[in-house]
Amino acid sequence: MPTWIEAGLWGLLGGGALVIGALVAWFVAVPKVVIASVMAFGSGVLISAVAFDLMQEAADTGGLWPTAIGFVGGAAAYLAANALLARRGARHRKRSGGNEASRQPSEDEQAGSGAAIAIGALLDGVPESIVLGIGLLGGGSVSLSVLAAVVISNVPEGLSSAAGMKQQGRSARYVFGVWGGIAVVSALAALGGYALLGGAPEELIAVITAVAAGAILTMIADTMIPEAFERTRLWTGLITTVGFLLAFAISRA
Repeated sequence: MPTWIEAGLWGLLGGGALVIGALVAWFVAVPKVVIASVMAFGSGVLISAVAFDLMQEAADTGGLWPTAIGFVGGAAAYLAANALLARRGARHRKRSGGNEASRQPSEDEQAGSGAAIAIGALLDGVPESIVLGIGLLGGGSVSLSVLAAVVISNVPEGLSSAAGMKQQGRSARYVFGVWGGIAVVSALAALGGYALLGGAPEELIAVITAVAAGAILTMIADTMIPEAFERTRLWTGLITTVGFLLAFAISRA
């Protein structure tokens, strides 16, 4: 199988986890505390992948300063995009419900919020997918810990967000159109990460990896952990720690 197709399939697998989560939310009434617990666990897994895979790899190949610049740049870029989308109704796109101040708005409450939520979900998923494609450069392989982090974090993300969409009256066509489209774009992002950077200098690849890592860490802090803490409260730290430890063990193995 050509490597570029393999890259796309890995990206599709990561994005497909969002669809699985959405399917569960649509047909099963999952307790919100369970959703939040898995979200906290996924946060820990992603944090470990950022620290021990993405940042370490970037620093080893590109040096500390390019990695640091890319990392902060990725965080700032995500923050700016997220702030813009928040004003258009996507602030609580990962929320499964809650009170009026911390839930997704309906289209009647804020026109255009559906599109903003879809774009926000896409913003959350693209950096992860690009990293999966980059891992295959130079005859390499996809990092098992990064792949596990993407899949484990995407299932509760799709579950929580889809539950919130359903609660606000969005149709099945809209919900599964959003997540199915993001799964396809995730595949294209992973494919692009491999195809477009095949001849790029190691320093540039390191910077791009660090940019993705900064965006992912900011996404965890801004959207995943707040959603988890709203339901799991004092247990959030412990559950996140268990997720971190699992991903660390996978990376060491």
